Amino acid sequence: MATTPKKSGVPLDWAAGHGPVTGALSATTGSYAVAAIGAATHMPPAWALTAATAGAIGHTAAGLRQKLAGRTLGARAASWLLAGGWTTWATATTPLSWAAIGSLATLGVGMAAAARATGLYEEARENVAAQEAAAQIARELSAERRSIAIEWADRIQRVCGVTLHVLAVEMWPTGTGFSIDAELPTGGTTYDRIAREAQRLAADARLPHGCTATASPGIDQGRVIIDVTTVNVLAEDLPYPDDYGPLSIHTGLPWGVRTDGRTVNVFLREQCALAAGPTGSGKTNWVHTVITSMARATDILPWVIDLNAGSAGLPWVRPALTGTEGQAVRPGIDWLASTPEEAHLMLNAAIAIAKRRKVAYQQLMADANTDLLPVSPNLPQIMLIVDEGAEILASTDREMRRLAEKILEVIRISRAMALRTVLTALGATGAVLGNLMIRREAKVRVALTGGEKEGMDLAKLFPGTPGLRVEQAPYKGAGFLGTPESPPGLFKAWRIKPAQIRDIVLATSDRHPRLDEISAKAAGPDYARRWDQARIAWITETDGTEDVLTAPAGPSAGGSTGGLALSALRDTAPAPATEGSEEDRLAAEFRRQIDAAFPTAPDAEAELPSAPRQGGGGLNLSAFAGEQDTAARTAALTVLQAAGPAGTGASAIARALAAEFGTTRQTISGWLQEWAEDGTAIRVGTGTKTRYVHHTHTPEP
Repeated sequence: MATTPKKSGVPLDWAAGHGPVTGALSATTGSYAVAAIGAATHMPPAWALTAATAGAIGHTAAGLRQKLAGRTLGARAASWLLAGGWTTWATATTPLSWAAIGSLATLGVGMAAAARATGLYEEARENVAAQEAAAQIARELSAERRSIAIEWADRIQRVCGVTLHVLAVEMWPTGTGFSIDAELPTGGTTYDRIAREAQRLAADARLPHGCTATASPGIDQGRVIIDVTTVNVLAEDLPYPDDYGPLSIHTGLPWGVRTDGRTVNVFLREQCALAAGPTGSGKTNWVHTVITSMARATDILPWVIDLNAGSAGLPWVRPALTGTEGQAVRPGIDWLASTPEEAHLMLNAAIAIAKRRKVAYQQLMADANTDLLPVSPNLPQIMLIVDEGAEILASTDREMRRLAEKILEVIRISRAMALRTVLTALGATGAVLGNLMIRREAKVRVALTGGEKEGMDLAKLFPGTPGLRVEQAPYKGAGFLGTPESPPGLFKAWRIKPAQIRDIVLATSDRHPRLDEISAKAAGPDYARRWDQARIAWITETDGTEDVLTAPAGPSAGGSTGGLALSALRDTAPAPATEGSEEDRLAAEFRRQIDAAFPTAPDAEAELPSAPRQGGGGLNLSAFAGEQDTAARTAALTVLQAAGPAGTGASAIARALAAEFGTTRQTISGWLQEWAEDGTAIRVGTGTKTRYVHHTHTPEP
């Protein structure tokens, strides 16, 4: 390949324009060259003056198009004419005399000085023009702001009877409204006098539906901030952003957006949250948004209690059950309770963790010089999300009252030990909000109105904040949100759908923290076995249709037989093995060899006396915790070897292991692929005919 030779020397830019010095040098040398050639060839001297006159006229015309100053045009025309005059004189006489050379040098210096002076003048003109343009824009903007200030000062005087001195008007970058910073009159006038008249102000300003004019405290008690929304951003659904990046309890959790486009960040390290929303208001979707923010966090473990069949947490668990080929997926939540019994286990564990942390981490808090447990990925905060938990607290049912007592104890004793709650309610009424502890601890308040007026007393949910009306947020997913850092105001929750929940679970699976060892020991076997077969069998109980998780017919999870049949993870649904069939033979051989190879289960059970014994060994979802089940893997290899030269597939091995381990077909398929790669097994066939043969049953090459 030919190479480009390297260039040396001073680089010259022939396209660059002339400066004052180079321009004068070019003009004088050019004039001298023309005069010398003209004198030698007896050129008529008038030609040079004619050419210079033409150049002066051309440059003057070009300068007029560029709108140059008169002095600049005069300097350029004079330079052409002087150069032409000297060239004419030197051609008629001789350019080789000292008089000719000296006069040309003097002419060059004068041209350079004139060019420099006119250049500085043009730069100054450009700067002045730019400043005038900016000033004009500022005057126009100030005029708009002054118009807004005068209009709203007059409106507030007319509607509220308050005379304001407007200090500033800030236009929102989103173009959906503006904020007015004003000084209240002397005499003890407070901002809530304006806040109470928000509805009348919006009507007087003829704002569109869904737009408001709300007043909030200013920088001091004599100032007020009035936020005016001019574009309705609450009506349309806002899809949850595609950014699933890591979050932290310390940096805030995003729960929606304000009407000015700002994200609402909620800080729950010490605060609890309370949300009210009637049926159809988008409350369940908002709960999914809350869980999303916690699933993205690297230092939060969300626990969910939903006595309505666990519907709030199911979409966050199912992706872990179905999984992906060759990938172990952890649930998006760390624990799910759908029954009062499971909820009692969860709350007992939470209380035990809080009490144990108080003692075990005294030295850690002393080293950090804090009275709050230092939350980190190694010591995560537990967030207890109780759907319709406020109704549990207000219930008169004996079972619900027992749960309510434990929820209140968690709230009461665990603030410093990093256990906080998010409670939801179907309405904002005195019965629901009657508990003083809830009102005191839940300083993060949310009201998803959906336009429902019955049972939505915003004055009870946001006391001391006048002017909030249900009619301001009549759309699903819209409502009011207030935190200690941000006063109550309109917001819109993001829309999140099941497919996106699955994507979030898969994207954040390797990010979830694990409960610290001290807390895990305090929680005991109830926490360790939260994903056992008997505890999650209800998730797999369906009507038996295809492509769903189905439970085998027969006794319930608490019975003595049966196991979790993950039919969605298999090629076909499990069928009873007939006498003498290959599956029957494999199962029998597997049981014989597994009994000889592994210790029996009762010894392991004896170490956990508090765990109820449920029929079989139960499903240990160790893949959900990111751990490899060595016993199940070895058992699968045993079944593969027992299949002989005919070999077997992932579905047959899954059915053989279902009763003892409940290992999914996807997990076994991943093992078979690993064994095929390292030579432990030989893969035969493709597609649905794929089978694997243990290497001991293949002939030597």
